[in-house]
Parts: sequence; structure tokens; C-alpha cells
Amino acid sequence: MASAAAVSTTTTTKVLLTDLASSVNHVPSNYIRPISDRPNLSDVQSSDASIPLIDLHGLHGPNHSNIIKQIGQACQQDGFFQVKNHGIPETLIGKIMNIAREFFRLPESERMKSYSDDPTKTTRLSTSFNVKTEKVSNWRDFLRLHCYPLEDYVNEWPSNPPSFREDVAEYCTSVRGLVLRLLEAISESLGLERDSIEKALGKQGQHMALNYYPPCPQPELTYGLPGHTDPNLITILLQDDVPGLQVLRNGKWIAVNPITNTFIVNIGDQMYLAMINTRVCFIELL
Repeated sequence: MASAAAVSTTTTTKVLLTDLASSVNHVPSNYIRPISDRPNLSDVQSSDASIPLIDLHGLHGPNHSNIIKQIGQACQQDGFFQVKNHGIPETLIGKIMNIAREFFRLPESERMKSYSDDPTKTTRLSTSFNVKTEKVSNWRDFLRLHCYPLEDYVNEWPSNPPSFREDVAEYCTSVRGLVLRLLEAISESLGLERDSIEKALGKQGQHMALNYYPPCPQPELTYGLPGHTDPNLITILLQDDVPGLQVLRNGKWIAVNPITNTFIVNIGDQMYLAMINTRVCFIELL
């Protein structure tokens, strides 16, 4: 009897939050944050004080110097900004949002083909952040993909939904083009040659994550993702129409509500260090 009961418990355990969340009416204990580390929406400032929205139209035209100045100020003051007229088609944005929704709506057995709790895997579906090490889990499932060079990784990606590889490859290529344009602009904002940061960094990779945050029965107890910095060079974030993102400015959390067909640019730790180093080199050359 004991063995039979143990087998039953094991087989009904849900590995992914996507499948667990639909069957609970309270937050499980391993997702509950300590009281001192819980969301406090009363301390979040409204979107009226949001991060800069920069129009990239004319970046290589008569408005070039003004756009470069705006990007430089945003990097220096906030480390975050939003961009519109970025050159990535609205149709492609729609496709990538749809393919993400379709993937997380697949049957559990199909999604689990991509599951791994090994952070070193270059393609993996998992939950929270690192289930092997964390004490409190995040209210999130994610599909993380390495995507540059494409030919090295695309065959690892899920083949369901059927257009997944084609649509995600097109999106990754377009986003990489946007990143390279932004790197040039950031270099110029520092008074450097346009290719300075790219050259200084050498070989670069590219990762993509599709994040899914299931409806939460007690959102005041947990986070989809807690406060953090990104360890990489630069993050291009696409939000859906559900608000929730906050950024820290002068010790205050600022709500960044979604704006259709815009991207949020997050200057990561590597970029911060690169900007410091390139600025030092620039000053020494004067």
C-alpha cells in the first residue's frame, strides 16, 4: 500500500508552473516570499514617471545627433529606455507573440520534451530560475534558447508549433540587427567610433527567453521575477498587453506599462562595464 501511494504522488506532481497554477487556489509555500521581500505596489510610482521613449525614425537621417544624445542620456541616467520606429515589422512582433502563446498552450506531454533542470543546456524549458539552487521559486515558466549563430542551435529548438523554428529564427535575426544599430548609437554617444563597443567585446552570443507568468491567485505573496540586473550586454524586451514590469530609478520602483509595438532596452552589466572602460580609454587618448 505504501509503495502504491508513493507512486501515485510522484506521477501527479507537476514539474512546470503552467500545469500547477491551473489547479491551485493559493500560492504553494515554496513560492511565498518572506514578508520583507514581498511586492508592495503602494511604493511603485505611476507610468507618468516612466523611462524615456525614443523614436528611432531618422536615426540615420537629419535627426541623427538628437537621437544619439537621447540614447546617451537614457543609458547614463536610467540604464533603460523604450524604442519605437525600430524597424522590426508589426507583423513579426505579432507572430512571435502568437508562437509564444501557442507553445505554452501545448499539452504538457509536448512541452515536457523541451524540459531540463540543467542550466548549461543551450535549449531548455524550465520554471522559476534555477530549481536546483533556489530556496523560493519565482512565479514563472520560461523557454530559453541560444540563437546565434542560428545554424548551431535552430535544430535543438521545439518543432511544435510547426512554424516555431521559422518564426523565432526570423525574430532573432531582426532583433540582432536592432541590437547592432543600438550598439553603434551608444558608441557614438560616448564620442567613439560607431563600431567601438562591438570591436571591444569580440565574439558575441545571443540568447532568447520566452517567459510565461500564469495567473496568480495571491500575487501579493510572490514575484514573477524579483529585482535583478541582467548580467549580459543588452536586453531587448517585448511585453504583451499585461502590465507588471518595474524598473528602479533613484531608489523608487517605476511602472513601465506596455506600449504597442515598442521594445524596452535594458543596459546589462557587461555593457555598463564596457561603457566605463571605453570612456576611460577615450579620456586617456585626449
